[in-house]
Amino acid sequence: KGPPSTMRPPRGSLLRPLISLVVLSTAHAFLPPLHSFGKPIVSQLRRFRSPFSAPLRMSDPSAVLKSQNFSWQQTMMRIKDPKKSLAFYQDLMGMTLIDKLEFPDMKFDLYFLTTLPKGEEYKLTPGTEDAHKYLWSMKGATLELTHNYGTENDADFKYHPGNQEKDGFGHVAFNVNDVYAACDKFEAQGCTFKKKPDEGRMKGLAFVYDPDGYWVEIVKRSENAKIENDFNLSQTMLRIKDPKKSIPFYESLGMTLLREYHGGDFSLYFLACLPPGVTPPADKSSPEASEFVKCLFNPVLELTHNHGTEAQPDFKHFSGNEDGHKGFGHIGFLVDDVMVSCKAFDEIGCEYAKRPEGGKMKGLAFVKDPDGYWLEIIKRGGYEKAGKCDPFWLEEPAAA
Repeated sequence: KGPPSTMRPPRGSLLRPLISLVVLSTAHAFLPPLHSFGKPIVSQLRRFRSPFSAPLRMSDPSAVLKSQNFSWQQTMMRIKDPKKSLAFYQDLMGMTLIDKLEFPDMKFDLYFLTTLPKGEEYKLTPGTEDAHKYLWSMKGATLELTHNYGTENDADFKYHPGNQEKDGFGHVAFNVNDVYAACDKFEAQGCTFKKKPDEGRMKGLAFVYDPDGYWVEIVKRSENAKIENDFNLSQTMLRIKDPKKSIPFYESLGMTLLREYHGGDFSLYFLACLPPGVTPPADKSSPEASEFVKCLFNPVLELTHNHGTEAQPDFKHFSGNEDGHKGFGHIGFLVDDVMVSCKAFDEIGCEYAKRPEGGKMKGLAFVKDPDGYWLEIIKRGGYEKAGKCDPFWLEEPAAA
């Protein structure tokens, strides 16, 4: 019956000498002649790594992330009817449609809007290669509005706008010189409100509903802000469970903590990707820090912490991508190298909604932050191929 199973050689052990010989032979094929080595040949062979080896560990993944020049580039929200949403954000909020990506095979389109400085004319045509190049190399941030075909024709269809029990996404915001005048304009256009400026405990700010029911906060900018626009996109708000985890995570992506506000049972943290040489006030809770934020043209990420959630092991916010909670989708960052960035994310133990090699759209990734929010990681400038600069490439269909 043969020897007991405990006496049998481990499976594959008889092949190991042969495998080792093949690996060493392959190494020899790519190594310089022996006389060119300044170190013993054994030490050089140790540096050779088989393609089957485990990846090398980074000594400092946080430093690698910072080296990738992360810049916050988008906030994605799903919309039901692009005609209504584009009219709201372009005509009322003064945003510019800078690009459109169409995916008829997958039955969705993407619309990218941003606030341009007043007087700056956008001469590119959305959907063209020049517009794509602008989009994937821009310095500012966009609203990415995602339209899945057919929703506009379904009378009962509705996206989840957030702000219900355990929802993570709160709102986007725009800064204005005069909140009351802005709200008069919204009212004249038939918009409805979650809160008017004189309602509630916090006077002087408002929340208007967009066509999908998302909350849009209207905030007074600083009197010292040198901004001529009627409206400028100023923030995206997400609720977080534990600021001690979330803030260091976003700081590792090159964001800077600009301001803190601590209320009785909640705290607010404002972060942004600042241009080189711009430094916020050192005291994050000072009036100067508040003034600094209200003078910015580009948006901030507002992280809201309701005190006590960090002490609840099972507490978790909805990310906006669960069934019954789909509306907000993700925020996105441009980076120099997606693969290098993801290797660093691997080292710090991040989870993924999609790896660069996964799905139909290759070359971009969705990593999860400490609260499970999706962060799209996008190659700055795109992958140049056949005259195009898309930050992804589509999976080739299998041969028949």
